[in-house]
Amino acid sequence: MTARAVPAPAPALGGPRAYAVWIAAVTAYSIAVLQRTTMGVAGLEAAERFGASATIVSTFVVLQLGVYALAQIPAGVLLDRFGSRVTLTSGAVLMALGQVLMSQTETVGVAMIARIVLGAGDALTFASAIRLVPAWFPARRVPLLTQLTGILGQVGQILSAVPFVALLSVAGWTPAFASSAGMSAIAALLILLMVRAAPPGIPRPRVRQDLRRIPLVLGRIVRHPSTQLGFFTHFTAGFPGIAFSMMWGYPYLTAGEGLSRPAASAVMTVLVVVAIVGGPLIGALTQRHPLRRSTLVLLIVATIVAPLLALVLWPGPAPMWLLIVLVSGFSIGGPASSVGFDFPRTDLARHRLGTATGAVIMGGFIGALVAILLIGVVLDLLRPDGDYDLASFRLAFAVQLPLLAIGVAGMLITRRTLRRRMAAQGREVPPWRDVWRSGRWRRL
Repeated sequence: MTARAVPAPAPALGGPRAYAVWIAAVTAYSIAVLQRTTMGVAGLEAAERFGASATIVSTFVVLQLGVYALAQIPAGVLLDRFGSRVTLTSGAVLMALGQVLMSQTETVGVAMIARIVLGAGDALTFASAIRLVPAWFPARRVPLLTQLTGILGQVGQILSAVPFVALLSVAGWTPAFASSAGMSAIAALLILLMVRAAPPGIPRPRVRQDLRRIPLVLGRIVRHPSTQLGFFTHFTAGFPGIAFSMMWGYPYLTAGEGLSRPAASAVMTVLVVVAIVGGPLIGALTQRHPLRRSTLVLLIVATIVAPLLALVLWPGPAPMWLLIVLVSGFSIGGPASSVGFDFPRTDLARHRLGTATGAVIMGGFIGALVAILLIGVVLDLLRPDGDYDLASFRLAFAVQLPLLAIGVAGMLITRRTLRRRMAAQGREVPPWRDVWRSGRWRRL
């Protein structure tokens, strides 16, 4: 008799190696957030260094965000083709180059090129990091770990708001930006040493797409209602916090509300602290109640709209409690925007998730791009001399309200389309009145 070959056991997911890979990816992403937000805390210094108006300074960030947003789908295609290790390393190298260039220049045109390079590197980072989660961990852990990836990555905001600002104040522009470039170089080395796209024994899904068919495939992914709902979810919940952290939050707190630099830095750290506390809860609720993910996001959007409206209408300087509430709403919007990644994850093929994730990420950053530019335009119209005051900041911040209304409408429309599609597949989302009558709200 011949011995029958015993199949090798399937590799276990979620072990110590998986967490080592994930921690390396989160570290790379947090350094990317540091690079992304340096201009936000250096906006006033940038205006002085380059002799530029608010519109020009905001253009640095708008260009960065524009490249970031427009590069998301190409970055997703590259991610599907080459895997997270290649794209994470490439992103870190590009960001290091961009910050080195920014550290050396005093010319507006060269600074814009630096932000374009940085935006391209940033575009390769987050989607690559969260793509590793379903590759290395079992499905039941994916929603929570996806949230934690986004939350822990925001530690980069603390790095820009505290040590980067301190170095900028003490040593000046060139040492501060050169040091941040060195952090990205370290991230690239860490990724090369620690990250693999898939666990040993599990083949990485590969896409070898005919170039002529790429537009057709992209069209199918973008037209899918789960991708569209993800886009508007990321747009609506995400853009206010991005615009605040990347450009106008620190100048508003210092030049508008008159806070000292340490006090403004402390308020900016609330963006991270609240997300760290609330993000895991959002991840757990998303995992427990998958049919109510969009409702959860809409409730969180209300916590953004209410304090923003109160701030715009508040007579005189805002009390500290209102500023904390406002920043907390922006902060919790970050984890809420990450719920957008869960819609395509549960409805699209795994080998298309990189492209779909890129499309979703475009939402928040396109919204932030528009908000940052509009706020800069309004400030220049109201205070062309660059001497910004509280009244001009509040009117400028009001431009975010119609953008939020557009986002909520987009969520409601695309959610209706997705639910129709789910119903056709036998996955009904019961009306709330039926849920409450039956008591199923405890497990939906």
